[in-house]
Amino acid sequence: MVYSDSEESYNSYDDDDGSEDYFSSVDDEGGDECSDGVDDDEGMDEDESCQSDGYVGGDVVSDDDEDIPQAERNDKGYVFETEADVRKRQDEVTASVSDLLSIPWGLAAVFLRHCRWDPERLENEWFSDERRIREAVGLTADQGDAATAVNDRLLTCAICFDVHSAGEMISAGCAHYYCRECWGGYIHAAVGDGARCLVLRCPDPSCGAPVTRELLREVVAAGADDRARYETFVVRSYVEEGTSKYVRWCPGPGCTLAVRAEPGSALYEVACECKHMFCFRCGEEAHRPASCETAREWMAKNSSDGENANWVLANTKHCPRCRRAIEKNQGCNHMTCHAPCRHEFCWICLGPWSEHGGSYYQCNRYVAHKPENAKEEKRREHAKASLDRYMFYYERWMTHGSSMKKARQDLDRLESGALRGFTEANGVSQAELGCLEEGFALIVESRRVLSWTYPFVYYMDPVRDRKKIELCLHTQSVAEESVEKLHKCVEEEWNELKGTAAAPGAEFDAASAAEFAAAFKEYLLKLSVLNSAARNHLKKLVEGFESGMPEFL
Repeated sequence: MVYSDSEESYNSYDDDDGSEDYFSSVDDEGGDECSDGVDDDEGMDEDESCQSDGYVGGDVVSDDDEDIPQAERNDKGYVFETEADVRKRQDEVTASVSDLLSIPWGLAAVFLRHCRWDPERLENEWFSDERRIREAVGLTADQGDAATAVNDRLLTCAICFDVHSAGEMISAGCAHYYCRECWGGYIHAAVGDGARCLVLRCPDPSCGAPVTRELLREVVAAGADDRARYETFVVRSYVEEGTSKYVRWCPGPGCTLAVRAEPGSALYEVACECKHMFCFRCGEEAHRPASCETAREWMAKNSSDGENANWVLANTKHCPRCRRAIEKNQGCNHMTCHAPCRHEFCWICLGPWSEHGGSYYQCNRYVAHKPENAKEEKRREHAKASLDRYMFYYERWMTHGSSMKKARQDLDRLESGALRGFTEANGVSQAELGCLEEGFALIVESRRVLSWTYPFVYYMDPVRDRKKIELCLHTQSVAEESVEKLHKCVEEEWNELKGTAAAPGAEFDAASAAEFAAAFKEYLLKLSVLNSAARNHLKKLVEGFESGMPEFL
């Protein structure tokens, strides 16, 4: 039983009929009003879900969309599409626009991309001001609608300067003809430069005629690899640059699947067939219960130099003369600033070292007020406290993330049949190991959710949201305890049980086989109970965090 592919995501856990009410176990100390600590993500801007009707790459989407075969529909609210599926939709939209506007198929694609693959927008702009939209894509008024043209007389290629007979040179529908070999080199260089090849223009600097797919297909010198890469950029543009809020490419490494949300689905996270989990709203790694904004801020904080600056403030002092930051890396308190300053001072009191001798030495005496150092000390203490708080949450976020990756690796090994020899030697069916696979899959999901509860709490106001933080920490600790018990069971206790089993190819006597069978049955019962408990605690955790702890609103 693969948990990530089942219906038991934390969007749809079975109700816990007899579970403890964890929200009521934290006392309400007076019912102080606290504002909601959860961002309101109900709209469909960048952090929006798929709620309103719109276009899927130019296809009008309605709640009774007939384009999705019934066999592909699922209760998750989304379907997967291959690049071929997306290309088919793209070609249908392009062909319809080509017929409507009576223009070549390649130029229709150029106009559609300019309008972000929105045919309705293209129609409106075309019929309101055709000249303006033509100029926007580089077509001149006297060029017409030809996507390509060949020379009808002897001409010299302006790139290689070879003379070519009629029919041996080609242009992008303009008056600038080049031989096919030069076109091939030009296109090869552009495709190698990435998706910018989609805005490729005529090589003549004074001409903006667009290079279309018809031209690329006619250029024999443009190799099959270049054509394939170009076609990939085109189809990916349909999703990445389109106006649709219903479709998104899976960002998993090497994955070429697109995910299309069904209309009306409040979609948060997607478990792709490549096993990558990501947020449909922002395209980043799955981060529930944290909002997309919280996840962005947290990742930006982790990658910024802000915490490095905090470390400098917390662990260095400034030279009293030149104000350069200095770190104490030896035991002696006699500090000498780098050249050219060379100021000598005391690390403890920051006073001149020349005064630290005889009756002048007073570092061991407390002075009630030292206004020249009080401001710097206060700033350093504040920076250290800020850094310590950040490191507390960062360490736990990272720890859960590391544990999740290890559990994912273990689950992958199970699903690939790593225990096939064990099952054959001990008379255990693969179905009986479903509970073990479910446990690892639940750990993967729980660790991911738990890791993002720490950024969630980090950005809450410690004073304003004090009671909500206490409730968050309580539900968090209960879920963590449950997951730790489950993780220990599927790792340590499972390895201990395997140690008593028959090795592949070995024979078990009847008594040993019966003893193992009883232990295995007892283990499965315990694992089933732990799976159920961890699932229910995770449900409570997600519900509480995403609801904003309404008990204290």
